[in-house]
Amino acid sequence: MADLSKDDVLKLANLARIQLSDDEVEEYCQELSEILKYVEQSSGFDTEGLKPTNQVSGLSSVTREDEVIDYGYKPLDLLKNVPEVQDNQIKVKRMID
Repeated sequence: MADLSKDDVLKLANLARIQLSDDEVEEYCQELSEILKYVEQSSGFDTEGLKPTNQVSGLSSVTREDEVIDYGYKPLDLLKNVPEVQDNQIKVKRMID
């Protein structure tokens, strides 16, 4: 499975919705085949007894509990500080064309 044909690369390009020139098809055919050969090498590794690794920094819990802090302001009081309000929300310029 390590050697990809031009048809395989064209099928992948079609699935990815990209167009490739003939030179690019040839280039990717070689590069992707080399990558697949490299990945195939890992199938020969002895992984018996190894635990799966999903975290390598040694930290166990880096999150904290959310804490509500009451600063004594009401949302409508804060809206008095913004330039323009519409329907109790901050009105901004349109960002999408």
